Amino acid sequence: MPVRIQNNLPAQAILEDENIFVMTEYRAMHQDIRQLNLLVLNLMPTKEVTETQILRKLSNTPLQVSVEFLQTATYTPTHVDHQHLDTFYKTFDEVKDRKFDGMIITGAPVERVSFEDVNYWKELCEIMEWTKSHVHCTMHVCWGAVAGLYYHYGITKHDIKGKLSGIYEHTMCKPKSPLFRGFDDVFYMPHSRYTEVKREEIEAVPELEVMAVSEKAGVAIVKTTDSRQFFCLAHPEYDADTLKKEYVRDCEKGMDPDIPENYFPDDDPTKPPLNKWRSTGQLLYSNWLNYYVYQSTPYDIRNIGEEDEV
Repeated sequence: MPVRIQNNLPAQAILEDENIFVMTEYRAMHQDIRQLNLLVLNLMPTKEVTETQILRKLSNTPLQVSVEFLQTATYTPTHVDHQHLDTFYKTFDEVKDRKFDGMIITGAPVERVSFEDVNYWKELCEIMEWTKSHVHCTMHVCWGAVAGLYYHYGITKHDIKGKLSGIYEHTMCKPKSPLFRGFDDVFYMPHSRYTEVKREEIEAVPELEVMAVSEKAGVAIVKTTDSRQFFCLAHPEYDADTLKKEYVRDCEKGMDPDIPENYFPDDDPTKPPLNKWRSTGQLLYSNWLNYYVYQSTPYDIRNIGEEDEV
């Protein structure tokens, strides 16, 4: 949330230059407030785990946020409690006539499948097209980011040799962006994927800007210049033991996976990993929610999709 200050206070320019969000009394007095309505399309097989991870990141704010979960109708996961889906999830047909301040599209374990061969690809495309007119700001995560870049801008995915798995160091391309308020100059995020997007291909699209990169993991965060679509190829919402569980699962399947990089102390899987990205995840989601959703979404939710570029 912003710091409210007196109009024309000299400290305003200094604070803003330091990337601290301030709001003058005039703006505060003329600001209407209501709850934010968020929709989460959860494509992960571990529905309840992902729900908890995302809700934890969205909770670090004084804003009142109403979160609803969306499932695909064209594909039903086989390892999920159907009663849980029936109780807590909606289908696209149930929400398509409504508008939302924000939306999150999660990753999915289908990276090595061609987009068009994914069971629910046609439905996902319909949903992503719908976000243009019914969602003020959308955050795409991991495979959801790769899929979004492909659908909206034709950015192709490229296979990585082996699996990119571990905790990687990142730097900001635009450190004064509100997205990075409170970030350290160098920050860490988990990655767990088999594909990547190329920076030169993204920078060739005028509507896109690269926000954060990693020397080892490559492009990490992209957004549109109008700040209506965000694409995060990392998993800042992951718990401390998520990569460990993925590693153990792959070992049990006989996949002979590499040990996740920069994760286990001394690269010893018997030692509990340290969470070096918790604050990054909290800040990333809080900044996205507080600034790019709350500060710019229309007060009248019916006007979403009709507002000027932000």
